[in-house]
Amino acid sequence: MHHLSSVIASSCHEPRVLFNTINSVVNPCTSAPTDVSISTCEKFLCYFIKKVASVRKNASANFKVFVPASPAHLAVFEEFKPLSLTLLSEVVQQMKPTNGPLDIVPARMVKEVFNSTIGSSLLTFFNSCLSLGSVPAAFKHAVVRPLLKKPNLDPTVLSNFRPVSHLPFLSKVLEKVVFIQLEAFLQQNSVFEKFQSGFRSRHSTESALLRVHNDIALSVDAGNPTVLVLLDLTAAFDTVDHAVLLSRLEHCVGIRGTALEWFSSYLANRSFSIMIGDLFSSAAPLSCGVPQGSILGPILFSLYMLPLGAIIGKHKLSFHCYADDLQIYLPIKANDSVALNSLLSCITDIKLWLSENFLNLNEDKTECIIFSTSGTQNGPALSLGALASYTRSAVKNLGVSFDCSMKFDKQISDVVRMSFFQLRLLAKVKPFLNRHDLEKAIHAFISSRLDYCNALYVGLNQTSIARLQLVQNAAARFLTNTSRRAHITPVLYTLHWLPVRFRIDFKILLFAFKALNGLAPEYLSE
Repeated sequence: MHHLSSVIASSCHEPRVLFNTINSVVNPCTSAPTDVSISTCEKFLCYFIKKVASVRKNASANFKVFVPASPAHLAVFEEFKPLSLTLLSEVVQQMKPTNGPLDIVPARMVKEVFNSTIGSSLLTFFNSCLSLGSVPAAFKHAVVRPLLKKPNLDPTVLSNFRPVSHLPFLSKVLEKVVFIQLEAFLQQNSVFEKFQSGFRSRHSTESALLRVHNDIALSVDAGNPTVLVLLDLTAAFDTVDHAVLLSRLEHCVGIRGTALEWFSSYLANRSFSIMIGDLFSSAAPLSCGVPQGSILGPILFSLYMLPLGAIIGKHKLSFHCYADDLQIYLPIKANDSVALNSLLSCITDIKLWLSENFLNLNEDKTECIIFSTSGTQNGPALSLGALASYTRSAVKNLGVSFDCSMKFDKQISDVVRMSFFQLRLLAKVKPFLNRHDLEKAIHAFISSRLDYCNALYVGLNQTSIARLQLVQNAAARFLTNTSRRAHITPVLYTLHWLPVRFRIDFKILLFAFKALNGLAPEYLSE
């Protein structure tokens, strides 16, 4: 347990690492395949290849070559700026020292000796890559570890696993310096889709849901029932077509010259192999997809999806994207066939566009919910036609349960249930941790749940807030060994823990401050 304490101390500013480390101790489960053999590696290799091929086959029937006309005002990004040793050093030191299976030199050692030994050589190397528009072949092979999507799934079923890619540390450094210049160009020229919140600075799931929730609440308060449709894509990152992506970068984004050549080299001749335990499969080519686990993959996927906003806007519907999660919503009154037809027509156009771009809608995860002042889904005159079978009384939206009454009853119940479950698990390691480390663990497992998207809780009734406060009270008693009969307010004060209702107020005030000072997404500031 000394190792656990040292990890907690070193990861105090990395909540995800802290959570994963403690969770592996208090809630051990087998996330990797149980059968460790080269044969199993090869089976996973074939499965992932066939899965992507199947999705692309369904889409390719509708594929047509389309080169969009470049806007007359399109800014151009033709070449990367040479790196300075200072900038490269900052990038290297800010990178997480995560080792990939193919890293010969540990990432931590690279960081330690960069300034004194290898900095100048790496600077020359990276600048050559950027000026020549080329990516080394060694940087384009990914080692994929299959991990269970959920702990309770059957580890003998291949479809229950997701591929998690690991790339060399230095390849991620190269991607990071490219990302910095690309993101600056995109922001300066307003290329990003306004309502795409995935993997963008100052954007988050919470900012996205805050905008969506506010729009829906205003509509419902005005007496208009509002329909929200959640769409999910199947293996979206893995099926991106390289030719289409490069065309989009050139004609929609404005990337030309050696910069475009660099991205072409980055996408070309990629490969991957499966690793289970210490065993590897053979290598297989990756002719499509953006590398998951990479730094550039998410932003390239966002640019691939750029035309989707115009398609939805043509139907005059509201929408929001977070990576490959898409939600569209609109007010729709009883017997309003025009609005319903517009919604159905929009979804049809989305499906067609996705198919033309080698993407596939996951029908099984499509969900629909109707928000209204009555808080019910069964209004006699409100019919959604073809969407009726997808209608739910509550849906999970970017990790938050939305119910038709907008009271977040299910969300509160989920938070309370999971928080008490985590407290019971933490009791297993409590004897081995000092109070300081135990408090960090509580924040990683409990406070993070109470705070996640809590800006949405503004205006909730006191009964709901009180349920969340009981969780915080229990965590404080757990940490300080305070009896259940003792008054909890002095304990919270001593711990410097803001009570739940003040945490909610603080969060929404923080969003307001950022919106007023240009630190929030445009869709919150307007």
